[in-house]
Amino acid sequence: MKARTGSAAPGARRGAAAPPPQPKFFALIPPNPGIDFVRLAPRMALLSTLIIVVGLVSVWTRGLNYGIDFTGGTVIEVRFAGPTSIADVRSALDHPELRSVSVQDVVGGRGNEFQVRAQQREDEASSVADVIKTALKERFGEGTFDILRVETVGPKVGRDLWRNATFAVIAATVMMGIYIAIRFDLPVGVGAAAKLLHDVLFTLGAISLAGMEFDLSTVAALLTVVGFSVNDNVIISDRIRESRKKNRRESLATLVNLSINETLSRTVINSGTVVLTTTALFVLGGPVIHSFAFALLVGFLIGTYSSIFVSTPIVLALEERRTKTTRR
Repeated sequence: MKARTGSAAPGARRGAAAPPPQPKFFALIPPNPGIDFVRLAPRMALLSTLIIVVGLVSVWTRGLNYGIDFTGGTVIEVRFAGPTSIADVRSALDHPELRSVSVQDVVGGRGNEFQVRAQQREDEASSVADVIKTALKERFGEGTFDILRVETVGPKVGRDLWRNATFAVIAATVMMGIYIAIRFDLPVGVGAAAKLLHDVLFTLGAISLAGMEFDLSTVAALLTVVGFSVNDNVIISDRIRESRKKNRRESLATLVNLSINETLSRTVINSGTVVLTTTALFVLGGPVIHSFAFALLVGFLIGTYSSIFVSTPIVLALEERRTKTTRR
């Protein structure tokens, strides 16, 4: 009689295949870290208010660094054959027909590539671009530089663009708030609108403090931030609604904390990938999209923060107030 060399597991059939190994994923954040976001909300709201006030003071006192899209004027990007001093370029453009001239080094230009900006009045007949080219030829000579890019916007067009851009940002913010209110309820819509206003004001203040150029690409970035910010807000609000259906006996504050904690990993991973991409765009994108990438980077970061510490606490406060009013 042969001895058995092994024993089968209880209840397992002879010859049955072993279950496939389950894949293991790296958890950046535990499923429920248990952070009390509701308790931290008042302090974070105070911090947000202070930062926004500082930014608005900067916008009021220093203003925004408007690009030619809004002020009107001409932008010329010029590349010299050899290294050239920025002081020599500015001296060459000290011309009576040019006004509000600014010269900046182009990032990665190796000291021979510059961006020239000049404003133009509506009553000026001569082209600012032609005046700049002539002044550079007189100073540095024919064939010593190449014109890489020329952009011109009239002052009247710039004012129209500024008015339309302002309306676009306000309309996008209001419409997003209305959409959230229809999909969920009024307190959630109010919280979403307040959050979007918070994000736009915060980003504008950061642009002013950093001295970044404010042009149409920056407006496009603000509209992108508005759309992106709603994404996290919808996810958290949807989880709160599900939690209220499953746990009717729990307080709303407990359910809000639970919902934020359960979606925190998804929020951080989603926002983190976008922030990494935007950071690369900001660092390596060059001067043409520098302000655009900066506005996106600040807006994405503050949008993730405000979904947790701005929108949700407002919804909680409005819901609790409505509950007290109903009980009376």
